Amino acid sequence: MKNLLLFLFSITILNSLSAQKLSINNDEYFEMQGLNVMVFYDIYPEGHQGAIGIIQNGTRVATNGDIRLEPTPGQWQPTPKVGERELFPENNEIRVKCTFPDESKNAKGFNPINYPDLNFSYNVRVLGEGKSFRIIVDLENPLPDEWIGKVGFNLELFPAMLFGKSWYMDDKSGIFPLQANGPMQKDRDGNWQAFPIATGKKLTIAPDVSSQTMIITSSKSELQLLDGRFYHNNGWFVVRSEVMAGATKNAIEWLVEPNVVEGFKQSPVVHVSQVGYYPKQQKIATVELDKMETDIGEVSLLRLSENGGFKIVKNEIPKKWGKYLRFNYYQFNFSEIEKPGIYQVQYKNFKTEPFKIDTDIYERHVWQPTLEYFLPVQMCHMRINEGYRVWHDLCHTDDALMAPVDTNHFDGYKQGPSTLTKYKPLEQVPGLNVGGWHDAGDYDLRVESQAGTVWTLAMAYEQFGVEWDQTTIDQVNSLVEIHLPDGKPDVLQQIEHGVLTILGGYENLGRLYRGIICSDLRQYVMLGDATSMTDDLKYNPALAENEKTGTESGKLDDRLVFTESHAGHEYKAIEGLAAAARVLEGYNNELATRCLNTAMVLYDQKRDGAYSAKINATVELLLSTRLKKYGNELISMQEQIISNIGSTGWSVSRVLKTLNDTEFNDELLKAYKKLHVKLDKEQNENPFGVPYNIRIWGDGWGIQRLGMQQYFLHKNIPELFEKDLLLNALNFILGNHPGENTSSFASGVGSRSITQGYGVNRADRSFIPGGVASGTGIIRPDFPELKEWPYFWQQTEYVMGGGATNFMFLVLAADNLLK
Repeated sequence: MKNLLLFLFSITILNSLSAQKLSINNDEYFEMQGLNVMVFYDIYPEGHQGAIGIIQNGTRVATNGDIRLEPTPGQWQPTPKVGERELFPENNEIRVKCTFPDESKNAKGFNPINYPDLNFSYNVRVLGEGKSFRIIVDLENPLPDEWIGKVGFNLELFPAMLFGKSWYMDDKSGIFPLQANGPMQKDRDGNWQAFPIATGKKLTIAPDVSSQTMIITSSKSELQLLDGRFYHNNGWFVVRSEVMAGATKNAIEWLVEPNVVEGFKQSPVVHVSQVGYYPKQQKIATVELDKMETDIGEVSLLRLSENGGFKIVKNEIPKKWGKYLRFNYYQFNFSEIEKPGIYQVQYKNFKTEPFKIDTDIYERHVWQPTLEYFLPVQMCHMRINEGYRVWHDLCHTDDALMAPVDTNHFDGYKQGPSTLTKYKPLEQVPGLNVGGWHDAGDYDLRVESQAGTVWTLAMAYEQFGVEWDQTTIDQVNSLVEIHLPDGKPDVLQQIEHGVLTILGGYENLGRLYRGIICSDLRQYVMLGDATSMTDDLKYNPALAENEKTGTESGKLDDRLVFTESHAGHEYKAIEGLAAAARVLEGYNNELATRCLNTAMVLYDQKRDGAYSAKINATVELLLSTRLKKYGNELISMQEQIISNIGSTGWSVSRVLKTLNDTEFNDELLKAYKKLHVKLDKEQNENPFGVPYNIRIWGDGWGIQRLGMQQYFLHKNIPELFEKDLLLNALNFILGNHPGENTSSFASGVGSRSITQGYGVNRADRSFIPGGVASGTGIIRPDFPELKEWPYFWQQTEYVMGGGATNFMFLVLAADNLLK
């Protein structure tokens, strides 16, 4: 017995020691308690999410450890082709072979990635050594002489955590600056580059904060500490070592020593809706704990007193849900608490922000900021005023020039061998300088985003009668005044603004546009007032570049309009126009007629594929016209509806009674039952009660869309579909989501929300109220992350067509169903 106890004790000690050194886990990355090193797990270096990444004491602090051809590369600089990850457990080593160039990312035309005439391969080797790790880069052949001083190994450091923190480089020291400061220096090619903050062999990062302290030592070429924000506002701090002449094996060798807090465990986090709950609504707080945590304490619900202080109204040990991603989750159900008031949930030292329980939680400050702020701010071809503030001046009045043929644009637009219109390349297309919303932070107009926004707003007005009026929208004078009512429903005015751009394209081009976007990369990355993008004078090639008249100039800065044949986008536009026609009737009858006529003409044009989009468009036309031909068309697509029930079932459910076809309805019912089982299964795959797709981009927009679809399923087939998924989706957006950041994805909504959004004002590290980000992303394979940083488009970007307006609908739907 004594020997058995000694054996078990020895095993325990060995396991404990093993946990305190880096080793390769079953998910193929290095792990020890408080430290993870991912080796080419993520695939998005353009978004600061790739190559070698470091998670130190529960926070990702570094990424993109790889060979690069520039000291501080940006989004459109060359990256290597990455090979398969190889594991060598006997050496505690992970190895990846990379090759320059990766021309799969290159393209002709406007794509700015130009790969140089340099071909070489190398292996990146990462070896765990106790609590540290070693990075070794082996080149297959020495670099050509002309590339010495240009090729180096970079590691990017997340800047927001380092502002104001200290560093040492050998015997030099300093503070990480809040902004990029000079001087600059010219490289061998005469290009200005960042001058190193410091150079040396040993860099100590943040010695003043033990949880962030990291030491990097180079045994080959010197380390350079650089600021990557000179040319790229979204850049990070960079540690770099250049590859020396003649180097092959061990061309780069770093020892990286991150300080790990002894016995580190991820701090507890409690997730709730940052807005609150209806009294009779299910209320579940989600407790997120480190997977090593065994000391499970009580959760307390506090009601804040009208006279100050608080009272504990419930406390208990939370119920274990299980492991999800890298955490263990527990649930605290307080559904029986119905007394109106302000509450907080506390678990040990973590206390949530205050939230409300009452029947009026959605009546102010929730969906309203989207309509009062976000949509007006995004409006193109208008001046946007808010009291003393001008969000942006009248912009893009020189829209738009026909895109050149055979153009592959850097933002994904493609113009084929024809313009598909009567207009020649770079010829001015009239009627495009009206309506529309800037999509995301890059000021373009995508037809599917415009149509999607129109459709969602039409649904909100049709379903919930939103008569909110807080904004003056003057189309004649191209002027918007936020918080100055004009006696017209803001939703209808926004729908009007959206259809004006869609119809402007169709009626002048003779077809829908694909998108309207700038042609120049400098314009594309512009951060500032939208009116600064162009001179607002229509391009006239007969004028000299700097010559101008009152309406024209010789400066080729006008945005381009792209066209395409794309069934999915065309059906999306038909769907939006058909829905807009219904709600605009009685408000702007002439515009409503144009919408419906255009939708019907477009629908009759022959096109193949995109059945889900076609089905949804057909539903809207049936609802708008009541013509039997659209009902017959739906019935003829029974097979396609059933095979795409997840993307069409919600839409078709709205017209089942109108169709009144027993055989059709019976067959669809079988499909609906299968959909119910599928959704129910997916809801239970995580503690948040929503189907959650793990990907680089946050899945908030997809979850919102699913919640909207659930509203129509529940409304029309309540015997199969409950409202729980809709409410769970809304609570996910409002704060009940994984990760250490508990913010609402809707900026300015709830007690805590995203206040550094990837919007048009991101350079100010600010936000647009009512903008809704995609939210928490996943650092592969299992780390949820939502950084407080305005340049993570995959986490905090605002978009049209699936972000804010879907959120607005979801809130209105929840309020409607709970009431």
